[in-house]
Amino acid sequence: MPRRLTSTARRRNPLKILAVIAVVLVAAAAIFWAARDKYYEMAYPMKYTEIIDQYAEKNNLPKALVYAVVRCESGFRPDVVSSIGARGMMQLTEDTFDWVKYRMGDERDITYDDMFDPERNVEYGTFLLRTLLDEYETIDNALCGYHAGWGSVRQWLNNPKYSSDGKNIDHIPFGDTSQYVKKVNKTMEKYKELYDL
Repeated sequence: MPRRLTSTARRRNPLKILAVIAVVLVAAAAIFWAARDKYYEMAYPMKYTEIIDQYAEKNNLPKALVYAVVRCESGFRPDVVSSIGARGMMQLTEDTFDWVKYRMGDERDITYDDMFDPERNVEYGTFLLRTLLDEYETIDNALCGYHAGWGSVRQWLNNPKYSSDGKNIDHIPFGDTSQYVKKVNKTMEKYKELYDL
């Protein structure tokens, strides 16, 4: 004859089941958070840290900003060439390279081919970012200049349709530049969050 469970035994079984479920849920949550952190570290890597940190500090730029620009421009790939011929990790065009070289007073034997060298590219790209920040005062304005060019930013700031105060761009008329600024800002915030930059 089968054994009958007492009322106490019947009550314990649901408690055991709940305890097992709780342990499984806690373990699953821990695995999820560990996997999530690993995903974000892979999606937002810290590569070329010695170079990026050096030139961010030299040009008094937030490190998170430089990492964000490099990630958005090239995904940290030094050999990238864009459809318009921009090169390297910070995607400098030949005209921009020539302008930065002149503006830096760089008399070294550096050519546009050197923009595939991570250190030279970041050196020139961070100099450009610093110059844009000095000229236009806000990160958003500087990013507009980095993406759309100096002339575009000047025009937008002088046009009340795009800037209500002549100092901040309220509406970016180029959709791709608007998306770029949003993407870099979002990426910069993620770098700050993940790496306390």
